[in-house]
Amino acid sequence: MKFAVESFPPFLFRLLSMVIGAFGIGIYMMLRRERFFVPVSDRGRVTTLTIWNMLLWQVMSIYAIQALSSGRAAIIGYTMPMWAFIAGALLFKEQFRARSLIAVALALVATTLLANEEINSFFGKPYAFGLMLASAMSWGIGTVLMKHHRVSISNIVLTFWMLVFTSVFLLIGSIAIEFNNWRSPSIGEWLAILYNAGITFALCHILWFRIARNLTPVASSISIMLIPVIGVFSGTIALGEPITTLDLTALGLILMAMAVGLNLMPGRRSRN
Repeated sequence: MKFAVESFPPFLFRLLSMVIGAFGIGIYMMLRRERFFVPVSDRGRVTTLTIWNMLLWQVMSIYAIQALSSGRAAIIGYTMPMWAFIAGALLFKEQFRARSLIAVALALVATTLLANEEINSFFGKPYAFGLMLASAMSWGIGTVLMKHHRVSISNIVLTFWMLVFTSVFLLIGSIAIEFNNWRSPSIGEWLAILYNAGITFALCHILWFRIARNLTPVASSISIMLIPVIGVFSGTIALGEPITTLDLTALGLILMAMAVGLNLMPGRRSRN
C-alpha cells in the first residue's frame, strides 16, 4: 500500500480497492444466495459502525501512510487497542484495572516519542502523525461499538455495505481533491490494488469484524499484535526505509503495552 500511494492518488487507490473488494463479496453473497437487505432497525447501527470502523479509519490513514514511513505508520496505527480500552471504559463502563492503565501509559509514551520526533524533525510530518493517531482512535472506538452495537445481519453483509458506503465518500473526496491526478494504475499499482481488494477488504475485514463482534476489545486485539512488527521490517526490506532506535523503542513499548493489556481478561463479559 505504501508503495502504491507514493505516486498514485490515495483516495482513488482506496476507492478502486474497495469497489473491487465489494464486487467480489457481492458475487460470493449471490452464490450463497445471501440477502443484501439490511433491516430498517439495523440501518442506524450499521451507519455508525461504518463511520467509526471504516470511513474515518480509511480516509485519515491513507493520507498519513503517504507521508509517513510504513513502519512508523504501523506503530502509530496499532495503538488502536489502547484507545479501545479507553473507549470501553468511558462509553460502556467496562472494567478498567491497573494493568490496563499501565498498558495505556506505555502506548502513550510510544506515541509521544514518535510525535516529538515528527514535530522536531525538519522533514517531519506532524499533520500525518496527527491523522494516523486520529485514525487509530476512531478504529479503537469502532471496535468497542462493534461489540456493543448488535445487528442482525451477517459479517459478510455488514462488510459489503460498509465498503459500499465508504466508497461513495471516497469517490466524492477523490473527485474534489485528486481529479486532475487521475490516471490508469501501473502493473505494480494494480497488484497493490488487487491485494488490498482481495486480502484486506474481501477477506481480512470479514474475519476482523467477526472477531470484534464476538470477543471483548481486549481479546480481539491479540489478532493484530504482529502487524506493527511486520510493518516495520517489511518497510525496510521492500522499500529501503531506515529503522531508527526511536522506532524500535516505540515498537517495543507498543508490544509491551499489548502484552500487559491482553493479560487482563475481564472476569465477565458485557451483557450488551
